[in-house]
Amino acid sequence: MNLDDTLQKVAYDLSYSAIPVLFAITVHEVAHGRVALYFGDKTASLLGRLSLNPLKHIDPFGTVIVPIVLLLLHAPFLFGWARPVPVDFRNLRRPKGDMAWVALAGPVANVAMACVWTMVFGIDKAGFLGTGLLAVWLSKMAGVGILVNVLLAVFNMLPIPPLDGGRVMVGILPHAPARALARVEPYGLWIVLALLYLHVLDFLIGPLVERLGGLILRLFS
Repeated sequence: MNLDDTLQKVAYDLSYSAIPVLFAITVHEVAHGRVALYFGDKTASLLGRLSLNPLKHIDPFGTVIVPIVLLLLHAPFLFGWARPVPVDFRNLRRPKGDMAWVALAGPVANVAMACVWTMVFGIDKAGFLGTGLLAVWLSKMAGVGILVNVLLAVFNMLPIPPLDGGRVMVGILPHAPARALARVEPYGLWIVLALLYLHVLDFLIGPLVERLGGLILRLFS
């Protein structure tokens, strides 16, 4: 495949992948901010970060450059990140317990979006959208929406701070183990990258993604 063909394929892949990926990370971050606001922290609201406008949440390097480079390199996985919604846990009414709900909100939002994309996928497979190029394009978009949201939900629930699962664990564990786990946060992303590089995450995440995705498909398609 020459360079022109590669670029055309990447452009086509981006055409149906961009919308579900941007919404997956945007709604994930807004969910954190909305739940934080419910429990008393107005930081994200005051900074205008509760908007569904993806531009408010895009990290130029993590959201755009890294995924495009991985696509060009035909990487077996896509990896990236958005600008985290700021949350000042000191403003929460019950900082330790409420932190768990704030952290859990992002993955729950991704599961909800995976359910919506599954319904779109089911409508297409039922033939209601026809059989033309638009139907094929929408089917691909729905497939990406399901996969990306399930993957984000499972990945973010790994019990490693600063991932959401780590913060949920800090919020629900007794104080001594919670403090010990919280001290891992400055090194958490390096731990995740090491697990990713060593393919450990393939064995941890793969089966969970398949099971959660399969359950959602059975319930909502």
